Amino acid sequence: MAMKIRLARGGSKKRPFYRIVASDSRMPRDGRYIEKLGTYNPLLAKDSEERVQMDAERVQYWLDQGAQPTDRVSRFLEAAGMIAKKERSNPKKAVPGKKAQDRAEERAAKAAAAAEAAAAPAEEAASEE
Repeated sequence: MAMKIRLARGGSKKRPFYRIVASDSRMPRDGRYIEKLGTYNPLLAKDSEERVQMDAERVQYWLDQGAQPTDRVSRFLEAAGMIAKKERSNPKKAVPGKKAQDRAEERAAKAAAAAEAAAAPAEEAASEE
């Protein structure tokens, strides 16, 4: 059975609250789970101690049993010092989209044309002297 340590959403509309759970990977996100390991409340301040609470002993047990944490849960575990920090590399994340690149090229072309137009009268005035 493929085990996951993941978030199960609770709370009302626009007021999310998550349980950190150990579940079978084939079960739905908010469906059946084997054990509740903690909670995550994204509405609290990032430095609040109550934002992420988990039973470290049980989480370590499930990791030892081969459960794979999801990306968000692994970030919580890294912050708690329970697992080693992973190297994440997404070089395309900072690259603007196609339309934004086209707009930037147009702006650069207009700026270059304006600079040439401004430089031309200055050159004529210098040649007359």
